[in-house]
Amino acid sequence: MAVLHELAMRPSPVARGRWNPSVTVRLVLAGTVIFILLVGANLATPLYPLLQARIGFDAVGVTVTFSAYVLALVGGLVLFGHWSDHIGRRAALVLAVVVGLAGGLVFGTAESLLQLVVGRGMQGLAVAIGTGASAAALRDLMPSKPGWASRFTLLSSSGGVAAGPVIGGLLSLLPRHTQTPFAIHSVILLILLVPLLLLDARPAINPAPAGQGRNYLRPRVPALARSARGTFWLAASTGFVSFAVFGFCLSLAPGYFANIMHADSRPLIGVLAAVTLACSALSQLLSLRGRWLVPAGLVLLGVSVLLIAAAGTVESPALLVLASMGAGLGQGAAFRVVFNDVAAAVEPARHAQVISAVYIVTYLGSALPVLGLGVAVQVWGLQASVTGFAIPIAVACAVLAAVAGQRIRGAAVDRP
Repeated sequence: MAVLHELAMRPSPVARGRWNPSVTVRLVLAGTVIFILLVGANLATPLYPLLQARIGFDAVGVTVTFSAYVLALVGGLVLFGHWSDHIGRRAALVLAVVVGLAGGLVFGTAESLLQLVVGRGMQGLAVAIGTGASAAALRDLMPSKPGWASRFTLLSSSGGVAAGPVIGGLLSLLPRHTQTPFAIHSVILLILLVPLLLLDARPAINPAPAGQGRNYLRPRVPALARSARGTFWLAASTGFVSFAVFGFCLSLAPGYFANIMHADSRPLIGVLAAVTLACSALSQLLSLRGRWLVPAGLVLLGVSVLLIAAAGTVESPALLVLASMGAGLGQGAAFRVVFNDVAAAVEPARHAQVISAVYIVTYLGSALPVLGLGVAVQVWGLQASVTGFAIPIAVACAVLAAVAGQRIRGAAVDRP
């Protein structure tokens, strides 16, 4: 098979009749892979209460299971984030789908917390392999429109994360509540493998010389021009803070939301958990413009997180929904701009490597604060812990907004 030659970094044999679709179809396929992988990685969000009751673990177990996915994702980005530059985008996407398929099957059939952690870890590795490859493939296919390529990347990723809890909640109404969602998702991944394997893949953008494959695949620190370092760290820091909010939405928030709504409907809880992520995805489609969009988005995110905590104190479902929407819109607007700035500052040959580095810092935000939040819940309770989580997030948003504003003013002074 041609994909095996690509994985081994050997020239693919010439084959007739291979599928050579249009650029549009290739764009859809690249975006669909990461979308489907992220849907699968977030199916479990509304299922955690069921898994807690069936297997037996507490809030710390929920955060450990969730963080296993994030930490594996971060480790995978370090190890594999640049691979698609050397083995080709198609080979990396096929590898991601295969690992994601295995992870979903392990998680869906788990009978212990350890099995859940292993399954989540495999899902994290799959998303890690697919993230850089999908983003770079979209950039390769739209070389003259890097802004749109970045927008499609964020739409696919945030859309998949938002859709996962909703789909998981709906599928959990079927028999075998915690297993059926992953069985159906596995079938979809198998179907997705078919066009990927038939595809007439484009050659790797930076193939390794003969005999140098191992050296090229080793983990490496992305090299950034001095002028791009400030842009990189603003994007990575914004991602860290905003994904801490996403991590909360995808782990402990379902229980928090259920208390406020006085409801235990899994589809409803899945929808509530996805509101912030869905609004983030929606913001990728809106043509929001303006020099001060990043500071404004960060301020909106910080204020909205404080209001999410306040909604629990006053037990207001309306405030909860509005604040969740505001958090998503603010995050999406700010992160899109800083993400676009990084993508535009990096040459194509290092795109997958640098974008993966941004996501390394970003996804750490989904793990480290959420682990601390899980421990805090055991000590101080859910409401006090959510309030204690919201305050430093709001402060960080204010600091980043000030930094972004300073960069805007500096750029205006430097402009002739």
